[in-house]
Order: sequence, then structure tokens, then C-alpha cells
Amino acid sequence: MTVTALEEKLMDKRVAPTAMRLLVLDFLLQQETAVSLADLEKNMAHSDRVTLYRTLKTFEEKGLAHRIEDGTGTVKYALCDKSCDAGRHHDLHVHFYCSCCRETFCLPRSGIPAVKLPPGFREEEISLTVKGICAKCTQG
Repeated sequence: MTVTALEEKLMDKRVAPTAMRLLVLDFLLQQETAVSLADLEKNMAHSDRVTLYRTLKTFEEKGLAHRIEDGTGTVKYALCDKSCDAGRHHDLHVHFYCSCCRETFCLPRSGIPAVKLPPGFREEEISLTVKGICAKCTQG
């Protein structure tokens, strides 16, 4: 993706296109699986952890990326669908955690089923993670 296209993608979500944000967005666009802050750090050798964390938080707040808690104790991030807005993620989909390669995948075609809550209960967050072995690991 060109720098101009990356800048437009950030500006569409009202995110100022700084050099670091462009690098992080480009990196996330190249990933097939969700990434942790540590993964990002390994691939951005000349960046500090705080800046990377703040970039991910900004992306999350602006509806550009969503966080995934897959049960491993490490938060991972993946880019959102175009329908996400600042502070409201509309791409509620299932995630898959491979217990073999330890990668987490977004399954955007598998929506999270509606949950009817009892009276007086208020939803704040919803997630669904399926755990098993991914296609790559079952073939290997």
C-alpha cells in the first residue's frame, strides 16, 4: 500500500498520519493473524514500547483496530472492518486461537450470536474465542 493510501486510511478514521502510525498501520495490514505489543516491538526495532502502545490504543479508540483477549493473558490487536466507528466496534466476530502455533485469527464471517441478558443486566463487552488447531497446523 502506498504512503498516500495509508495516510488516507488514517485520515478516514480521524487519526493524524504520523510516521509511527503509518509504520504500524502498514505492519498490521500485512498480518494474517492478530499481533501483540511484543510482536510489534520485535518488528519495529527502532521504536519504543510506550509509543507503540499509544499507537495501538489510538487505533482502537478511533475504530481502526480491535483488541482480542484470547485467553492467553496477552492482548492482541487486529485491524477492524470498515464499519467500525470511534469507540464502537461493529465487527463483532468470532476469533480462533490455535493451540499449536499460538496464533489468533479473526473470523469475520462468523458473527457472535445474540445474547439475551436478564432484566437489569447491561452488556459492556462481548467476545467469543474458539480454541483448536488451525488449518496450517493440521496439515503439518
